[in-house]
Amino acid sequence: MADPALPVIPTSLVEVDVVRQWRDGVPGAVAVFDGASGPDLAAAAEPFDVDIAVLQAVGASATAGDVRALPLPAGGVGWVVGVGSGAAVQWRSAGAALARALRERLGEAAESEDEVGDLGDASEADYLQIRLPDSVDGDTVSALTLGLALGGYRFRVTGKPAPPRLRKVLLVAPDGADAEALGAQARRARELAAATSLARDLANAPSNIKDPAWFTGVAAELAADIANLSATVRDEKWLADNGFGGILAVGGGSSRPPRLLELSYRPKDVEGPHLILVGKGVTFDTGGISIKPAEGMHLMRTDMSGGGAVIGALLAIARLELPVRVTGLVPSAENHVSGSAYRPGDVVRHYGGTTTEVSNTDAEGRMVLADALAYAVDRLEPDLLVDVATLTGAMKVALGLRTGGMFATDGELADRIGQAGERVGEAWWRMPLLEDHAEDVKGQLADVKQTPPGPGGITAALFLREFTGGLPWAHLDIAGPARADKDYAEVVSGGTGFAARSLVEFAATLPEWGDFKGNPHADLH
Repeated sequence: MADPALPVIPTSLVEVDVVRQWRDGVPGAVAVFDGASGPDLAAAAEPFDVDIAVLQAVGASATAGDVRALPLPAGGVGWVVGVGSGAAVQWRSAGAALARALRERLGEAAESEDEVGDLGDASEADYLQIRLPDSVDGDTVSALTLGLALGGYRFRVTGKPAPPRLRKVLLVAPDGADAEALGAQARRARELAAATSLARDLANAPSNIKDPAWFTGVAAELAADIANLSATVRDEKWLADNGFGGILAVGGGSSRPPRLLELSYRPKDVEGPHLILVGKGVTFDTGGISIKPAEGMHLMRTDMSGGGAVIGALLAIARLELPVRVTGLVPSAENHVSGSAYRPGDVVRHYGGTTTEVSNTDAEGRMVLADALAYAVDRLEPDLLVDVATLTGAMKVALGLRTGGMFATDGELADRIGQAGERVGEAWWRMPLLEDHAEDVKGQLADVKQTPPGPGGITAALFLREFTGGLPWAHLDIAGPARADKDYAEVVSGGTGFAARSLVEFAATLPEWGDFKGNPHADLH
């Protein structure tokens, strides 16, 4: 979506194709593996027709993500990048590091014609080819593509022209490899990267522009061009007429009213379980009356990261034409401070009638999620529910900043989400739904307490469970990994887009489940 005050959303990503031939005149890169007695520099030197001593001179190594520019005898530059033993995670790091190195080089080239010359023909300076190893498989190509597509990501609000970027990468398959199958893997991985990248774009957009109407409107506009995907945005009047008290309470202190986004993906002639994805869409969180400290509040522009992940996932699921039924719900509000803000001590009536005793207006995420979950159970006939949110600081303390917390009422559901995350490079750790604390959620003044005593991440999950109708359900708390303060692997400082590609990969497993209903009382961990 074009906005004169923002970069174009979604951010353009590098195209990745698998080809059979190494091409003269296109800048190239090769991998350095760990050998029996150190880095295997001989294999890396051969495509460039240079001596091993040249690689040694520039400090080439097999350390995953170590990138070195290599001056070539005929002029121009090649690249060598370490991939360690060649595990998927190392290829992802290598691709990301290479993308960053090329981004920096292209930026320098834009400022110096001499530097453009060093890169080769200026018309091809934004192209790169990478020689794949004889041992290449689909996992290698997927990981490398994810790294290339996401490692060079940037989002800056600036009046300067957009800097040059890497536009296309050719992965050169070895003799005997199935280039078509590898190409399909690359295209699928790029769609996963696009889901992550869009979620990053939405998280990074500043909140003076990103209000609930803008946020949900962008998603609806992007969905309009995708087959079998429809979008509906409900306004504050509809929410009031239909009893969405949680969303209205959280958004009541802002002059910019709340919205509810519903994305519906319905491919033709598809049966199987109906998956509902619910994402927290709080476009800015002051904490409300229970106001946050000023330090770090600017990061609350990313408090809609769960909603961004759901939006990115739904668009990717539809573009990949997965044979599944998926609905995405994103309750969106701005939690602000004013005379109309909700208060500690209030009682809020959610969609469906359940009431909540409010004790901390900064625990707003669960308030909007509760409405959306109750609506899904009542109106959408789901078979399983997954919600994702930057919900609790407790999860950051428990798991740090690179691992998402997962709560689930069904063991198979938990396993499949964890395995999906592992395949796409996102780490999840299953947390316990401790029944010892279930009674703490029950209210005295209302049906439930908003912030029960006890371990914060667990009691928040138990609160949400009250609105799931006993269906198989997973709650993904991404308070830690939704934001990054520095680059690492394919992650870039700022909004990370965490969870988007796990949701896509998980949805892709649903056709295997048949008429899965789960057991809401099994394996509560």
